[in-house]
Amino acid sequence: MQIVKAAMIGDIVGDAGLETLEARLPILIKEQQIDFVTVNGENAADGFGMTEKDFRRIIAAGADVVTSGNHVWEKREFWTILETENKMLRPANYPSDPITAGYTSGSGFAFLNKKGKNWIVINLQGRELMNQIDCPFQCIDRLLKSHSSGAGESSPLMAEDGISIPSVLPIILVDFHAESTREKEALALYADGKVSVFSGTHTHVQTADERILPKGTAYITDLGMTGNVDSVIGMDPNICLERVRKQVLYQMETAPVNNKGQMQGIIAEIDSETGRAVSIKRI
Repeated sequence: MQIVKAAMIGDIVGDAGLETLEARLPILIKEQQIDFVTVNGENAADGFGMTEKDFRRIIAAGADVVTSGNHVWEKREFWTILETENKMLRPANYPSDPITAGYTSGSGFAFLNKKGKNWIVINLQGRELMNQIDCPFQCIDRLLKSHSSGAGESSPLMAEDGISIPSVLPIILVDFHAESTREKEALALYADGKVSVFSGTHTHVQTADERILPKGTAYITDLGMTGNVDSVIGMDPNICLERVRKQVLYQMETAPVNNKGQMQGIIAEIDSETGRAVSIKRI
């Protein structure tokens, strides 16, 4: 058994989240000997969307792949980064056929060889209480099938430092950006045994249900968030209070940078020979 460690970090919210990530992720990687890191960055730019600078900061802090969700489209100038940066993902189940179904910038999966191990990251978005995009169940089937006998024709294959990608069983990590806990658990059970780790994002509230599913997939309903803990899901609590109390849509602002930053997520131990998880714990 050869054990590797993957860390998946919850939604980065504003400058407080970015500064917390930069301060704490490098320490986590070193102390816990983390082999691979994903970070959800879709709320990095003042709580809504991302900028190129945000993306660069997240990668520099130690992320191997940056995932996202419905807010990744907020900054139109960022669409170019989605098109050109293979380590920046948007949910795979947005329209991607330029001929028949319209076209959305970017890719929803990445294939990365790191230190002789093959890693696949899949980014999906839910449909319950969210936009009615493509079915995530059918989408994950297509993606897994495309990698069962090699990369799909549009796969953004990557190898660090020019290393050729060997034929090694991939370790598959899923970020499912969804509102419904029911939908998250259902898709996780559907993917159980087919992926190594299945983590939910989007609600910014870390759940306490981390576990290994019956067929060997590590699971948590929501990774939580990285940002100011004295907030309402990372946003200014005073503005949030006025919005819900008065039902007036005041412009949202992120909570200020202070010493209350918290990084949340999970660390999963995976048997790289089988792709099955052997442990999961919350950060």
